[in-house]
Amino acid sequence: MSKNQDKSETFPDRSRIHLQADCENCFGLCCAALPFAASSDFAIDKNAGQPCPNLQSDFRCGVHTSLRELGFRGCTVYDCFGAGQKVSQVTFGGQDWRQAPDTAKPMFEVFPIMRQLHELLWYLKEALTLQPAQPIHGELSLALEETERLTYLSPDSLMELDVAEHRAYVNSLLLRTSELVRAEARYQHEASPRRKKNYGRGADLIGAKLGGADLKGANLRGAYLIAADLKGADLRVADLIGADFRDADLSGADLTDSIFLTQAQLNAAKGDADTKLPSSLTRPTHWTSFGA
Repeated sequence: MSKNQDKSETFPDRSRIHLQADCENCFGLCCAALPFAASSDFAIDKNAGQPCPNLQSDFRCGVHTSLRELGFRGCTVYDCFGAGQKVSQVTFGGQDWRQAPDTAKPMFEVFPIMRQLHELLWYLKEALTLQPAQPIHGELSLALEETERLTYLSPDSLMELDVAEHRAYVNSLLLRTSELVRAEARYQHEASPRRKKNYGRGADLIGAKLGGADLKGANLRGAYLIAADLKGADLRVADLIGADFRDADLSGADLTDSIFLTQAQLNAAKGDADTKLPSSLTRPTHWTSFGA
């Protein structure tokens, strides 16, 4: 997952270590709280609040090492950004839902809310490492502090929280961050200017043939890149927040310095040893077999 990536002396605490999933300190919340439907990602149907049959009494997954082979690819893609251990150990003070059944329903309801807040923390901490966004670092820092504060609310207060409103507020800052970062990238390479297409949120690029494409500094926020051919594409300084990379081929692509990319997006994609990644993310283990 992520590594400590301290880049700013003005805002020295840039560690995202607490935004990594720590299953040892979580009560299997992603395996119990969330629903999934039988599909290419999941072998069975499961309702929200219904523990997965593979969840063991110690809250560990009984088939963790064989999830993809058994049809649970979706489990290998999901990332809670550390929300699981936060809800388990902080919000509910270490009470697990099996020993304290009354906590099950509120815990399961709070978990997806906390996950959204932790995802925003991930993006905000990254934004504060980006020097071109220095003009709005003050606003970003305040948003980070407020988001952190919200993660420590009581279960009842979290369930009453208007997460959509807070996400919209943070997203406006992340969009400004993106514009500042990508504008500087364009300025630095204006000797050979090429206007980057602004695909925009929700662009339909499913199955698109973009092998070797120059997408440096492109806006791919929320783009549907499912099964897209991105082999050898230049995605440096591209805004990839929310882009859907399911089964996209990133073999040989350059994603160094791309912004707002997450481990979950990489886990959903295909790639190889030649795919260049940001230092804060790791190469998915299943890429080895794909690139072989």
